Amino acid sequence: METFLIRALQLIMSLSILVLVHEFGHFLFARIFKVRVEKFYLFFDPWFSLFKFKPKNSDTEYGLGWLPLGGYCKIAGMVDESLDMKQMAQPAQPYEFRSKPAWQRLLIMTAGVIFNFLLALFIYSMVLFAWGETYIPLKNMDMGMYYSETAKQIGYHDGDILLSADGEPLERMDENTFRKLVEAQEVTVLRNGEQVRIAVPDDFMQRLMREKQGFVGLRYPMVVQGFPAESPAREAGMQPGDSIVSVNGVPTPADGDVAEQLALNKGKEITVGFYRNGQENSVAFTTDSLGMMGVLLKSPEQLYSTVTKRYGFFESFPAGIRKGVATLKGYVSDMKYVFTKEGASSVGGFGMIGSLFAPHFDWKLFWERTAWISIILAFINILPIPMLDGGHVMFLLYEVVARRKPSDKFLEYAQVAGMVVLFALLIYANGNDIYRFFFH
Repeated sequence: METFLIRALQLIMSLSILVLVHEFGHFLFARIFKVRVEKFYLFFDPWFSLFKFKPKNSDTEYGLGWLPLGGYCKIAGMVDESLDMKQMAQPAQPYEFRSKPAWQRLLIMTAGVIFNFLLALFIYSMVLFAWGETYIPLKNMDMGMYYSETAKQIGYHDGDILLSADGEPLERMDENTFRKLVEAQEVTVLRNGEQVRIAVPDDFMQRLMREKQGFVGLRYPMVVQGFPAESPAREAGMQPGDSIVSVNGVPTPADGDVAEQLALNKGKEITVGFYRNGQENSVAFTTDSLGMMGVLLKSPEQLYSTVTKRYGFFESFPAGIRKGVATLKGYVSDMKYVFTKEGASSVGGFGMIGSLFAPHFDWKLFWERTAWISIILAFINILPIPMLDGGHVMFLLYEVVARRKPSDKFLEYAQVAGMVVLFALLIYANGNDIYRFFFH
């Protein structure tokens, strides 16, 4: 429950920041072009709001809704999700959205998306400035990787060291490398000192999504860093720095090998072999009901040589822009999988987004995830779906080309249709989360 609450808090904080920035983009450009903003709300407020106030001599009511699914900026003279058609039936006023030139309305509608994208670039830049980039080069992972059964079916072996994809050298394991691996025609790995080429089928990504076993994971030695309060291993005599190499006589060179043996010996007495100061030792003790020994392990970053890139304040901005643009390109590239059967079943809602955050509060990861979500929201919002910003942009572009506005009645029907589509997608995505939680 504590982990759930920590993740939920991070999700709400992240979305609140992104919603405020998005709606402020609309608000700012509306005010620049002297368009009246009637409401500016974080979260939705059907029937009632948690808090609201209207400054003296201001046309705008600011408030906090109770439904944390977004927020809105109600602009006068515009057919939006409020469907305030009474206002639209009145004669147009100079301060209304509908009275402004098309280019001004276009800027007002795209400002939210632009602000979200610029925010992501800024966050990435500041993360690089504050923490830099630390990663393990693939060539330093001398134990290679673990591979799922799906990956093994096309030729991967546990322990393979990734070298290149379609001849392009691979430096580190990240989202870009993952895409290169699944979209390549041929991947080269180092296996037992020899280079081996693996042919990648065209439907490899669909197989991974369908079989839901993952693809690749880090493989590293299991070295004890410390112990929790209750530890069978510590009571048996193990110490920090011990490197586990066998369980019940079965060689366990890497962490996954140890985990596999422990899963077979839940609540049973086991003999653990380990190296200490270059000498092999062993102890016997009983695991708990989950098969746990009670040890805290060193991370891969502590065991392998890492590379750290540091950025000065001004250097961080071009690096952050490159990272943000690469993230956007990657996400757009991934969209082609959404329209497959496997991709549709992998779509997630708030549960999946919340799972991206750490079970403990990690500021670096929090800001990285917030930047990533900001880019995703910017892309989704610009899609030409009525009710989204992209829907308004689509109708504005039609107006520019056809030199006539769509009727208010048509825009009203389009907004209703957009609401139905978006709520259906919202229900489907969150329904997938619920299904995965209870049945997987």
